[in-house]
Amino acid sequence: MLMEQTAWRNRIVGEGVKPASQFVVNEKNWRVHPQAQRDALHGALNEVGWVAPVIENARTGCLVDGHERVWQALQNNDAPVPYVEVDLSEAEEAYVLATLDPIGAMAVADSAKLDELLREVQSGEAGVQELLGELAQQAGLYAAGASSDAPEFREYDESVADDVEYITCPECGHKWPK
Repeated sequence: MLMEQTAWRNRIVGEGVKPASQFVVNEKNWRVHPQAQRDALHGALNEVGWVAPVIENARTGCLVDGHERVWQALQNNDAPVPYVEVDLSEAEEAYVLATLDPIGAMAVADSAKLDELLREVQSGEAGVQELLGELAQQAGLYAAGASSDAPEFREYDESVADDVEYITCPECGHKWPK
């Protein structure tokens, strides 16, 4: 079935970088950020840096996306934050706040591609390691009692503390529940 073609408006009107303290939190933002997410984002910013800008509405001056990234930058000595500026009415701003993250969350994992990707990713940040381990486990990869597809350890370090929740692969950085 062919869908009717519509010309999409480009709502992006600017871009830049400014200190985190110059952004205005959107009072309508309904997303909260648990500590595990904060730890993972902090780790990713530490290891890689900025790869996506936050979104600010030119009309209201409020954030539309990126509240947690701005919060992280505030904690990091009011660090500069890259942003894109969009031109939205208040109704459109509410629409984007309600739909942007949930639409992205509708994507599902291709387990084979995720497995391939995770074998390439390494992190020294505990929050990122936890995120990747949970992602792999949710996709059915490397679950407790690891499948035959899981990478094999060449050696096992017997000195792993009893109080750790995960064992980390020394080659690829994947984490398995202990």
